[in-house]
This record gives sequence, C-alpha cells and structure tokens, in this order.
Amino acid sequence: MKLSIIIPVYNEKNTIEEVLNRVLAVDLSEFNLKREIIIIDDGSYDGTREILDKMAKNRDSDYNQIKVIYHQKNYGKGRVVRTGFKYMTGDVAIIQDADLELRPEDQPLLLLPIIEGKTKVVFGSRFRKKVKGVNFYTLVANKIFTFFTNFLYGVHITDVMTCYKVMNREVIKKLQLCSDKFDVEPELAAKICKSGYKIYEVPVSYNPRKFKSGKKIKFSDSFPVLWALFKYRFVD
Repeated sequence: MKLSIIIPVYNEKNTIEEVLNRVLAVDLSEFNLKREIIIIDDGSYDGTREILDKMAKNRDSDYNQIKVIYHQKNYGKGRVVRTGFKYMTGDVAIIQDADLELRPEDQPLLLLPIIEGKTKVVFGSRFRKKVKGVNFYTLVANKIFTFFTNFLYGVHITDVMTCYKVMNREVIKKLQLCSDKFDVEPELAAKICKSGYKIYEVPVSYNPRKFKSGKKIKFSDSFPVLWALFKYRFVD
C-alpha cells in the first residue's frame, strides 16, 4: 500500500521545514507503507516558496518523497485539498496542516483503524480529550458545526472541522468535492456520510496557535460552513 500525505501550505515559513522533517521522521514500517508527500503552496508570499524550492532541489533520499505544487494565487483550503486529491497516487490519503497545531507523530494512530480494516475514514478529533489555550470562538463555532453535522447526518462525531482526515482512495473518488474555502470540511463530512461510510474518530494532540498567528476560521466563514451542511444534506 501507498500513503499520500497532503500538506496545504500558505505563508508558513516559520514551520514548514519542521513539519516536513517531522513527517519524514514518522516510522511507518509497521504498516509496510510506501509514502509520498504532496505539498500544495496556495500562493504564499512570505518566503515559504523559496524554502519549498530549496527542498524540491534537495537530492537527499528522504526529500525524494516530496512533490511540490504551486497555486499562482491564494484560493483557499478547499481548492488545495482538491488539488492534493487530484495529484495523489496513494491508496490512502491523510491531510496534514503545516502549522504544527497537530502532531505528525499521531499519523500511525490515525492510520491504524484503516490498516486493521475497521473503517475507510478516520477523523482525528482535537476535542475528545482536554485541550488548553483554545480560542473561545473557535471552540464554540466547532461545537455548533459539529452539532448540526450530527443532527443532519445521524452521526456521532466530536470535531467536524479537524484538519486530520484520513480516507481510502475509494472514498475520495466518490466525493466529487467543489468547495474552495473552509467549507471543504463540512463538505467532506457530509459527502462521506451520504456515501454510507462510517467516520471513525481517534483522539489527537492539539497545540492551538493564537488567533492572530493562524489562518483560523473567521465569523464570516461560519455562514458558508453552515450552508454547506444544509445544502449537501438535501442536494447531491
């Protein structure tokens, strides 16, 4: 089997190297998985692209696993995820943000239920254990979005907006995503549920950045997220 690790990047010059080195250091030998790392830069202008260019030219055997794709402007999280799915060649995909809020070292925990055949979709929940330092609005918004997901789709999850989503290629082929922004998160959950797949949650470590330093969901993003949940419940 082959794992595709999709890393959305936008202005992450301070963390991108550490993220990649930690991803490369994750030991997947117990799963006998090959690995490719697909980085999609979504129009960075802070020096991130120069760092990625340097990495792409590195002939070290580990860095040969990395493929870098550049968007010419900033489209948003949804467009990045769609690009990653388009270029992946693996049997399983995992989405890994580049801001170090989520630990790459948790990847084996997320992969285990799929490898064991328990499910074809895993979400890494940030809120199945106590977390310190979470922005109040982020916490409340996620609870609201998650409530409506559970209510509309008859599921019992705790973190619909988590970045850590893992799924088989079979699932991805059926989703036909169309979101460009943060509404890709509810679209993923909605279409996974409507396709009949069970979402298996695994608790993950969460180190929230301050609101001013991260690309957090804003109040203006709330309406598209809620609209997506309702829209995809009743429209294919």
